[in-house]
This record gives sequence, structure tokens and C-alpha cells, in this order.
Amino acid sequence: MQLSKANKVRLIWAAIILIALWATSLLGSVLMPFLVALTIAYGLHPTVERLQRWHIPRPVGTTLALVLLIVALVALGSLIVSVLSSTLPQLQQQVPSLLLSMNAWLSAKAAHLGFQAQFDTTSLKRLLTKILSGDPERSAMQLLSSARSGGGAIIVVLGNLVLIPVLTFYLLMDWHNLMRRSFSLVPLHQREALHDFLGECDAILNRYVRGQLAVMLILAAFYAAGLALAGFQLALPIGVFTGLAVFVPFVGFGFGLLLALLAGALQFQSFYALWAVAVVYGIGQVLESSYLTPKLLGRHIGLHPLLVIFLLLAFGHLFGFVGVLLALPAGALLLVVARHALVWYRSSPLFLRT
Repeated sequence: MQLSKANKVRLIWAAIILIALWATSLLGSVLMPFLVALTIAYGLHPTVERLQRWHIPRPVGTTLALVLLIVALVALGSLIVSVLSSTLPQLQQQVPSLLLSMNAWLSAKAAHLGFQAQFDTTSLKRLLTKILSGDPERSAMQLLSSARSGGGAIIVVLGNLVLIPVLTFYLLMDWHNLMRRSFSLVPLHQREALHDFLGECDAILNRYVRGQLAVMLILAAFYAAGLALAGFQLALPIGVFTGLAVFVPFVGFGFGLLLALLAGALQFQSFYALWAVAVVYGIGQVLESSYLTPKLLGRHIGLHPLLVIFLLLAFGHLFGFVGVLLALPAGALLLVVARHALVWYRSSPLFLRT
């Protein structure tokens, strides 16, 4: 079959895309810091531009934007540390009473059903006490042993923590030149179409980021207020963390829910904690899925749950935990690509041929 010139061009571009995907699968760990730095630079670029319009030198504005981002990330990490440092000592002290209560409740339920049973919680108590012993010397030896066996992985993580801010700084400093040089490689007859396509991608990403930030802040305030009204002592850190963690679908919400259940069980030691968390987090999920996400993100940006799971698994496999964080913004871009591909397919001879 004789291929037309247009189809030959399309096949060449398809081959280039396949080669790029193959190279990405091979060099995922190497490309990860560059991809993260490019994403951060894209997000911080408007801020740096605004600071430059306020007559702040670009190097100073770039440094200031990076410092503010690092401070925000450290603050989020401190929330997790504060919750765990407050919860784990209580858990260590109250493990015996919690196990006794669980044993009494299970035995009563078994008796109600006509069974005479006593549940041996001694082994579980011994295991939990060992895990939560908090022996500093033992923990230090375990950490040292892990560092010896996985020293390469630790070096990679520390290297990326240093490399990503450096890459982001240089990308922000040379952003306009990089965009101009990249655009100059595009064929002349395709530049207008590419400009429109990139403009649509930029609009989708801007709307997604602004909407996602609004959803996170609203949910953080809601969960903190809801847990506070329920009487939780750790309402503020757990609520704020849960709201901010919804950026990672399923995983963030599930971890926040687990922290709330754990904190409630330690504080109340009754089924009130279970019901309170179920009500607060159930209302939060309904609020997010039925109002906040459609209103602030838009239904045409929303991703199907099956596609969300696939993106999380695919990007997590390619780029690790950072890939999980980048999965949904990449999914928003893929929606734009899929929309244009669908329009092209429905107008192509392949679809119209009878």
C-alpha cells in the first residue's frame, strides 16, 4: 500500500514518540529530577515574573520563590512529624489497655453468638510493644545497618534533594531562552497549531493547579474544624494534613483517615472515635466529590477513577513516589492530547471510510 506524504510524516512522529517512551522507561530514575525540576519551574515561573515586574532582580526573585516553596514543604513535613510524635508515645503507653478492651469486646460478641472463646492477645501485645519500644540505641543500630546495606539509595535520595533545587534555579533563570530555542525547532507551518495547543495545555494546568490548591485549603479547614468539633486534641495537624494530602488521590486521604482513627482510639478508647471519624471524613468525601471538584476544577478536567489508578501505578513505576505526585497534572495534559487526537481521528479517512 502506497503511503501519502502526510501519513509518512505521522508515522515518523509516531516512531519518535515510541522511542521517547522507550527511553523514558529505561532512564526513568535519571530523568526524574529533571522532570520534577521542570514541573516546579513551570509552577514558580509566574511568581518569578511577577517579582521581576516589581523590580526585583531575577536571581533574587528565583531564590525567594524556591525558599518559600522549601519552607512550605518543610512545614507540611513537620505536620506529619508532630502527629506521629504525639501519637506514638500514647500508643506505646496505652497498648495494654487497648488490647484488654478489644479482648473483652470480642469475647462478649462471641458469647452473644453462642461461642465460648477467649482471645489470646499476649503475643500481639508483645509484638506491638517491641515495635513501639522506642529504644534509641536499637533504632540507631537499625538505621546504621540500613544505611550500610542501602547506601546507594540514600546517596541517590540526598543527591536528588540537592540537585532538584539547583536544576530548578537554572531553569527559572533561563526560562525564556529555553522556550524560545525549543520553539525554534518546530517546523514553520506547525508553529501556529502548536502555539494554540500549548496555550490550551497551559490554561488547563493553570486551572487545575489553582482549583486543586483551593480544594486542598477548603478541605484542610473543614477536616480541622470537624475533628475539633468532635473533640479531637490533634484536630489541627491531622485535619490540615488530610486536606493537603488529597493532592495524592486515595493514598493521601487514606493516610489521613488512618491517623484520625488512631488518634481517636487513643484519646477516647471507645466507638465514639470510629463514628466521629466516619461522619467527618464521610461528609468530607461527599463535599469533595460532589461539589468542590466539579465546581473548582471543572468536570472536563476530572479524571475517571480507573484512569487515576492507572496513572498512579504507571508514573509510580517510572519515577517512584515523585511520579505519584506528578500523575494527576500529567493526566490533565493527557486529556488535552486525547481530545485533539479524537478530533483528528474522527475527521480522518480511517474513521470516515465506508
